[in-house]
This record gives sequence, structure tokens and C-alpha cells, in this order.
Amino acid sequence: MKLIKKCLPLLILFISSLFAQNNYPIVLVHGFLGWGPEEMVGYKYWGGFWDIEEYLEEKGFMVITVSVGPVSSNWERAVEIYYQLKGGQVDYGKNHADKFGVIQKPVGKIFTGLYPDWDSEHPVHLIGHSMGGQTVRMLDYLLENSFYADSLKTQYENNELLGQSYSGWIKSITTISSPHNGTTYFDIRMKTLPFFQNFIGLAAVIGSDFYDFDLQHWDLEQKEGESWQDYYNRMDNHAAWESKNISNWDLSIDGARELNTYVKANPHVYYFSFGTSSSYRDPQTGFYVPGKKVFVSLLSNVKKIGQEITYFADGTKTDSTWFENDGVVNTNSMWGPTTGLNGPDKIMKYSSDENLFPGQWYTFGPYEMDHYYVIGQAIINKKKRNKLYKIYFDHCQLLYSLPK
Repeated sequence: MKLIKKCLPLLILFISSLFAQNNYPIVLVHGFLGWGPEEMVGYKYWGGFWDIEEYLEEKGFMVITVSVGPVSSNWERAVEIYYQLKGGQVDYGKNHADKFGVIQKPVGKIFTGLYPDWDSEHPVHLIGHSMGGQTVRMLDYLLENSFYADSLKTQYENNELLGQSYSGWIKSITTISSPHNGTTYFDIRMKTLPFFQNFIGLAAVIGSDFYDFDLQHWDLEQKEGESWQDYYNRMDNHAAWESKNISNWDLSIDGARELNTYVKANPHVYYFSFGTSSSYRDPQTGFYVPGKKVFVSLLSNVKKIGQEITYFADGTKTDSTWFENDGVVNTNSMWGPTTGLNGPDKIMKYSSDENLFPGQWYTFGPYEMDHYYVIGQAIINKKKRNKLYKIYFDHCQLLYSLPK
């Protein structure tokens, strides 16, 4: 009996492999203010005190976790994913660098490649949490298109990613609690606490010894011997904070609408989205209030998002359908892009009884979880961890069942 129990996991893994249609790598991409597996003294972005990557690998999946700029724009984050996987010197593009005043090829951002074989014959499954969901969509856009090196459009970028187009490198995109249409949390918060001041406060608390803000391309690393006040003043005067080349623009409802206008669903990619909610509608007020399963630090966020109306730049505004949230993102923004000026992507509820087709979104949830619980953070109880693990395992099995 003991031998059977010991061999059972291997038997399940063997049986599962018989039904797999592909074994492409699964790439995990963190969200805003996220971090890589070597940071935060072992506390995992994907798993907290546990490790989702390790768990999935034990179950037979090939998993790669990347680390991109936690406050950078989706363009820069997507470029960083490419070079981390493929290898080489990060190159954000001449046109992008000239437009936003960043260093095109920052010294030190050179990678050996976590998956150098990546191409149309060896594609990947991308899973992005929160802003990571926007980032992986941007990566698909950068792969599928070629870009000019100057605003006059006289020549293409002399750059292996941006200067030419690639098709078929991505098999599927999965987003978890992602603000596809932006989050009113950012619009609300920026009215009361400017992004820069909030960021600097966090930087001062965290420091750079075990958390990397990846700001080399902004030349915003603290210099040797530079006082904190001088560093603060230099950062305060950087043009990036007022530009559209930063995370708080991409996460806003207007920034997301802009992205959704040109980043559309790829007809060759399978799309999945997971929604979460830690709020419920108060029948007395019609507002959404915190549910039982919400981390204490998110309680005020849930209340704020659950009753605030936000205006788009064109004068239109959000309504009560935006009130439900998980403490950071409006639940109705998680299902897929709908606010682009060229119309919404096709979105439908996932059903195991129906065939799956590329080019459209299949949704799961909403799960009764807050924004960070869904990636395993703040989970101490092993039973709760195992329930979350099952969601990831089942979905990765689904990804491996997709045709080659």
C-alpha cells in the first residue's frame, strides 16, 4: 500500500502526459510592483510562502518565471520578456527611446536566454497576473508587427524584435485578475496621491538590496555616494512621470482604452481570463463592500472602488457595473478588452463541453479571492493553498491539451 501511494503521483503524471497535445513552456509574468524569483528574500510573487512554479514543475509542466520592470510601461516590460526568454541585449527601440528619453540599450540588461529555442516551432503559453496580463498582450503585438525607427517612418528598427515580425511564437495567453480595461483604482488613487510620491515612499521603505525597480533605462539607479535627497530630486525631475511611458498610464482606464484600440486578439492565439472578486453589493446603497475573504490592507480599496465613478478623457464615465472588485482591479475589467475604439474582443464563458477556438477569450470565475490571494500571497493554510494549486493545475492541463 505504501509503495502504491508513493508511485501514485508518477502514475497520474504518466497518464496525463498521454493525453497532452503539447508540452510548450508556461511563462509566468508578474504585475505592477511585482518581483522575480530571486528577490524579496525568498517570498515568491507566485506563491508567497509557497512556490507555484515549483509545484507545477513537480506535476510535469515546464515553467519559466520572468522578472520585468515593476513600474515600467507595457512596451518596455514586453521587450524585457523577449530578451529574457530569447537572450541578448535589451533594445527598447530607437523611436521609443527618442520619444520618451530612455536609454535604448541599458548597460547590464543582457540575458543569456531562459528559452533560446523560442520560435514558431517552439512556442510558449503566457500567463500574466494583473498588469502582466496587459504586458503579455503587448508582447504578442510586438512579435506580430515590425516598427519604424523614426517618427517619419523612413526605416525600420535595426533590432531583432522590433525590426521584423514573427508569427506563431505564442500558443496561448492567460490573464489573472488583469485590468484589460484599466482599473478605476489608479484613477482614484492618483487624484489623492500622485504616483511619483507613492513610488518614492515605497522605494524608501523597501530599498534596493532585495528588490529591483529595473530603472536602468531611465538612468534612475541611485548612484554610488549619492544622497537620498539628491536621488529623490533627480527622480522627481524625470520626464517619465508625466509621460505615457509608465505603468500608471497603462493601468488607467484611458491608457487601457488606448492599448485596446491597437492591441487586438490574435486569430492564431488561444485566450483565457480568470476573474476575481472580494466584494459584494450592499442592497441598501447599491455600492460594493468588502466580503469575508479580503486581506486587511485591501479593505479601504474595496470600499473606494466599490462606489466611485470615474470619467474617461472623452467625457464618458464608468457606472455601477465597475463597482465589483478584488481590492485592486474592477472585476468587469478582467474578462477581456472591450473599450478599444475599434470594438471589443470576442469574450465568452468557458465550457468544457464546447470546442475551443483561437482569437477569442474564454473566461473563468469570478473566484471569491482578492487580488493577491489568487497568486498565493498571504496564504498560510495548507488546505487553502492546495485548493488554489488545483486551479493552476487544471488550467495548465487545459493549456497542454491545446493542439500543436
